[in-house]
Amino acid sequence: MVAKVRVGIVGATVTPGGSGWGANAHVPALRALPEYELKAVCTAHEATAKASAQAFGAELAFHNFDDMVAHPDVDLVAVVVRVPGHQSLVVRALEAGKAVFCEWPLGATLVEAESMASLASARSLRTAVGLQARSDPTLMYTRELVQQGYIGEVLSANFSSVGQAVTQRGEGRIWQGNRKNGANTLTIAGGHAIDALCFVLGEIEEVSARLATRVTEWHHTDTGETVPVDSPDWISLSGRLERGAEVSFLVATVPSSPSGNRFEIYGREGALVISGGSSNSGPNQLHGARGKEHLTAMEPPERFTLVPNGTPVGAPRNVAQAYARLGRAMSAGQPFEPDFAHAVKRHTLIEAIERSAAERRSVRVQDVRTVGARSAGGG
Repeated sequence: MVAKVRVGIVGATVTPGGSGWGANAHVPALRALPEYELKAVCTAHEATAKASAQAFGAELAFHNFDDMVAHPDVDLVAVVVRVPGHQSLVVRALEAGKAVFCEWPLGATLVEAESMASLASARSLRTAVGLQARSDPTLMYTRELVQQGYIGEVLSANFSSVGQAVTQRGEGRIWQGNRKNGANTLTIAGGHAIDALCFVLGEIEEVSARLATRVTEWHHTDTGETVPVDSPDWISLSGRLERGAEVSFLVATVPSSPSGNRFEIYGREGALVISGGSSNSGPNQLHGARGKEHLTAMEPPERFTLVPNGTPVGAPRNVAQAYARLGRAMSAGQPFEPDFAHAVKRHTLIEAIERSAAERRSVRVQDVRTVGARSAGGG
């Protein structure tokens, strides 16, 4: 019998005030998978740690993170806290010799992400980052179709995601209005979306981007204050893939009547269109056509569903898919993607977008990667 992967999670609590992603996505995902055991929960206070562990069915409760990562019964540490806290916790887990699953974005900056990836590599530790679009069955199937030539040479793609702006926030999310904290529409919704595009079609070589903050104030529901916002809520770019195709990309949040999500891929011999939920959470639907056919629904084969029947839909499902893929890789001793090295690649693309918008010019992603490596002390 193969031993279960024993997980210690930080950032999942039964008390209000957080984003809820740890409790509402990671915990039910782990509990749905027989190859995992949610062994430990860590929160800032002893009382909430014990209450959360009891609610989630975890054996161990910690209010000291260093005690959790030092515990011999924890194999994998899941870091699901606010982005500004990622680096400190990830570094301490890696220094304790643990494998780490960190939610996306990996760091608040490219340099932070590079430092974490370098430490993990130097210590030969397994890592994973929460870019769950790469584990979505519809996107995995679409990628396979593209690679198999279902629509021939890819000529162009158009990605549009317009979501609901959240302009009233409590203490748990109001901090995202500060761009320096690294968690906003560009890095989260935009990061997940552009990673989905790159997963299906390959990496972007060059970008020309515009960023804007159109909603410049949020209402703090806990204090009644009006809080200034400088995080971008409009991200548009034109780009060229390494394989030559042209892409247009828009991710935005608006006060009312958002249009939702649509990913169109056009090849010499056909087209594929993904619509529905967000790239990372789904549910997504695929339609395809070849030649002059009309678009028809295409269901992903069952082999792309890696989780048991009864796995909750919504946020937990693709997180569970990602954990299932990670578990298979760990069991087989095989590489896993997205890992921290992949996160650096995605942070680099976001840095290219920011630089292009700030300097009002096209930016080659490779040039940003070189500068980023030097700034982190690399070659």
